[in-house]
Amino acid sequence: MTDLTQDQICYFGYGSLVNEETLPAGTTVVAGQLSGWKREWRGCSKGKEGNGRMSGVGVCALGVRREEGSVIRGAMVLDTKANLPALDKREWHYNRKSLSDDSFVPDCGRQMPSDTFLYQVQDQYAHWGNDEHPILQSYVDCVMAGFHRLWGHEGLLHFMETTDGWDRVPILNDRTEPFYPRAIVLSKELAATIDDLLKSVNAQYLNR
Repeated sequence: MTDLTQDQICYFGYGSLVNEETLPAGTTVVAGQLSGWKREWRGCSKGKEGNGRMSGVGVCALGVRREEGSVIRGAMVLDTKANLPALDKREWHYNRKSLSDDSFVPDCGRQMPSDTFLYQVQDQYAHWGNDEHPILQSYVDCVMAGFHRLWGHEGLLHFMETTDGWDRVPILNDRTEPFYPRAIVLSKELAATIDDLLKSVNAQYLNR
């Protein structure tokens, strides 16, 4: 492990932060595996006023919990400290949690900084999603496109298999008119693949 310089930060993304399209220019993304944490659909909140189409909309985002023996893929992001306030604002209902030095193993064998963290949902928001706080299809698309970019179809399968809550949290299909502010445009092929994978886990959609 190496030390960060005074103007650097390094954090682990396990959801939308895996997708480079949502990150500031100049960041470095290192794909790898994190031990001791489990990904889940348990992060309920409502969009703040003035936040475009998200204003007042109840949604469920991804969170993580500590779980011995669990391994999840994701991306360690090296960024400048100047971007930390904007990152904290983006992850406003999460807290920063420090990671142990040996918890992340990069796919490329690159030496990583010793001072790293991830964002964990704050206790008051750490509830399973429901009809009032569904998963946004546009958010799922963004996350899964990031996993596909780093690991291809294997990455998509891993994300599905290592995320709890598919069988209990409904999805709101907003793909054509996305609520998610960092929504991306998928190829027809990737969109169809994602839809097939969601069917494979019996994902339920809201009728709105």
